Amino acid sequence: MTDEFHEKIKMTLVQLRHFVVVADIGSFAQASAALFLTQPALTRSIQSLELELGGTLFDRLGRRIALTPFGREVLNRARLLVSDAETLRHAGKALHAGLIGTLRVGLSSAPGALLSTPLMRHMAEHHPRLKVEISRGNTAVLIHALREQLLDAAIVDIRDMRPSADLRVDLAFELGAGFLVRKDHPLARLGRTVTLADITAYPVASTPLSDEVARMLIARYGPEANPDDMVTLRCDETMSLADVAQHSDAILLTISAVAPGLVPLPVVPHLDATGRFGLVVAAQRQEAPALGIVREHLPNWLGNVTAHQALRE
Repeated sequence: MTDEFHEKIKMTLVQLRHFVVVADIGSFAQASAALFLTQPALTRSIQSLELELGGTLFDRLGRRIALTPFGREVLNRARLLVSDAETLRHAGKALHAGLIGTLRVGLSSAPGALLSTPLMRHMAEHHPRLKVEISRGNTAVLIHALREQLLDAAIVDIRDMRPSADLRVDLAFELGAGFLVRKDHPLARLGRTVTLADITAYPVASTPLSDEVARMLIARYGPEANPDDMVTLRCDETMSLADVAQHSDAILLTISAVAPGLVPLPVVPHLDATGRFGLVVAAQRQEAPALGIVREHLPNWLGNVTAHQALRE
């Protein structure tokens, strides 16, 4: 579309608004004051609109005016167009501010367990007209969906990501991890540090771990800590694994904050591990306006999580 076309549309909407105001007030003089226009400028606007529409809108009866039959027909449609334009203007501002529209966020296992509830609760309380869609899955699945433009952003384990120019990682954060058990687990009642041999005497549960984490475990505890051999219960859903550990002798290897009902085992040597996560977006794509809400509040949501974790420990 040319600039001339856009200018014509802009002027036509202004002229229609002028027409509606004159029709409502019934006086060019009073309408010009309400519109902050001179009366000659308002008269030229209405005359231009009449010329474009091909008919007379008002009968001039001395100092009074009255709508012509043609003007009455045009008025109903003009009201709709002016109203729709105003609605569209407000909708555009709301979309730009992230107050309405759709936000599609992917969350891998641990971020999903930590952030799904605070994210949805915040949107429900503060942005009730914004449609939020949360997708759950492993990092590879979510990154593929992000590249296919099925997601606006993903919060995933960035150790599982391969460096790529088409993706950008923002707001990277780390959370402490450990071997977690229920409070009355036999190993928790020993009153001493435990070894990997103690741990592997029980079922070990975990989500799929990155190669980097696997190398760290093997370096610290030996080849017996290879997740391919050590982990006997593997699932993408952290909360399901946490529930299993809460009601059995299984030992869960995960981010401590996702399972507040479990306690960390004191392992020798000390695990001293963290999970590294980040908000991932497409580097060359314009972001969804509502993503700014997530950027703003993600540190607070994580701060609340780590505060609860510190109190528990």
